[in-house]
Amino acid sequence: MPRDILPSAEEIRAAHARIAPYVLRTPLVRDDGLSAQLGGEVLLKLECLQHGGSFKLRGALHAMLALSEAERDAGVVASSAGNHGIGIAMAAQRLGVRATVFVPASAPAVKREKIAALGATVDSSQPSYDAAEDAAKAFAARTGATFVSPCTGRSLLAGAGTVAAEILDERPDVATLVVCVGGGGLVGGIGGFVRDAAPALRVLGAQSVKTNAMTLALAAGHAVDIPDEPTLCDGLAGRVDDEMYRQGKAALDAIATVEESDIAEAIRYLHRAHGLRVEGSGAAGVAALRRGALAPERFPVAVTVSGANIEQARWDALLAADAQ
Repeated sequence: MPRDILPSAEEIRAAHARIAPYVLRTPLVRDDGLSAQLGGEVLLKLECLQHGGSFKLRGALHAMLALSEAERDAGVVASSAGNHGIGIAMAAQRLGVRATVFVPASAPAVKREKIAALGATVDSSQPSYDAAEDAAKAFAARTGATFVSPCTGRSLLAGAGTVAAEILDERPDVATLVVCVGGGGLVGGIGGFVRDAAPALRVLGAQSVKTNAMTLALAAGHAVDIPDEPTLCDGLAGRVDDEMYRQGKAALDAIATVEESDIAEAIRYLHRAHGLRVEGSGAAGVAALRRGALAPERFPVAVTVSGANIEQARWDALLAADAQ
């Protein structure tokens, strides 16, 4: 698969300079438990501590900074399971741009409320993530607003790829990256940087069995739809279209899935070991390593911990199970 669908390291470095005034350079910390379990150093890139609670601000902001004045005047529209919408709303507030975000009716209230509190218009009338995406694209066609995808677009990928730039700036010896994967926006950006600047580094993906569209697409060799099922990993849900498939193919060396119970245990582990509040979508990489679904051969390993926006009731229930 040609890698030119992905942004170059130079593009990602430029994106990093452009968004640096607005985003946090998040911590990269050692995980002693996983390091002991796997027999090599494991590091966690804590994007759960990013403004807005996830890595999504990086790509959303860079995509919107790339818009012309006329495009900004016309506004933006996005589809989102929640975190991309928060990133869009934060960037829109910062840049003075009107934003509309379509989310599925099942999107966690904590995410819908954050989007609205930032001043964006929220439409939660659609039954699933894929239907929300279709509605957002129809809104763009009807109003002239620019559709900002959560997973595709070179400027968005370049912003997301700044996660890899920060990891390798701090630890140029990292040999394996483990990335939570939904539609491929984060792994596409990370893969673009790695394929260009550190081609020997392996990129491994992780997702849950209920959000496994990328796994199925890579196995089938083409885009796939998946059923809309309740999942702890709502941020990884939805279809993988042709462009997302090509990004995943170009970026990933391997991908694995884990059960919902593995995700739940990873959430609890991250709280016990690091005092972190992490949503299911952000814990998939840690879950895959703890379960053994991914078995890296080269160390150090860096893992993206990419989201913190979990419903309070769900969080309380998960921690209560840990206390029993």
